[in-house]
Amino acid sequence: MSEVQTIDIRTTTRLEMVDITALVRAAVKRTGATHGLATVFCPHTTAGLTIQENADPDVKSDLLAHLARLVPKEAGFRHGEGNSDAHIKSSIIGASTTLLVDSGKLLLGHWQAIFFCEFDGPRDRRVFVKVVKG
Repeated sequence: MSEVQTIDIRTTTRLEMVDITALVRAAVKRTGATHGLATVFCPHTTAGLTIQENADPDVKSDLLAHLARLVPKEAGFRHGEGNSDAHIKSSIIGASTTLLVDSGKLLLGHWQAIFFCEFDGPRDRRVFVKVVKG
């Protein structure tokens, strides 16, 4: 089995989606795995991971705008840090995603990319990648 790899991410705004597909592909390549599963995990409670379209930037804007309407920042939350909306958005999006690896490559659809979703930035963040060879 391969070791856990760390990908460092620096976000620049409070709400942001960062395409990390190339970074995850590089991590998978470093393992030398030809077949298996790649799990990408976000260890932050105010951020998440999703697979989404990468061709039209309006998809990212629409997703972030809709999440902001669903869970507004100023909604009278009790949590004292003022980032309860980010915690809720993180729970909605999720903390991990698992992808198939075949012939040494991630199996993603033509328009798909892996996005790190920032809900409480800007911050220095990281995600972990673990490839289980099959």
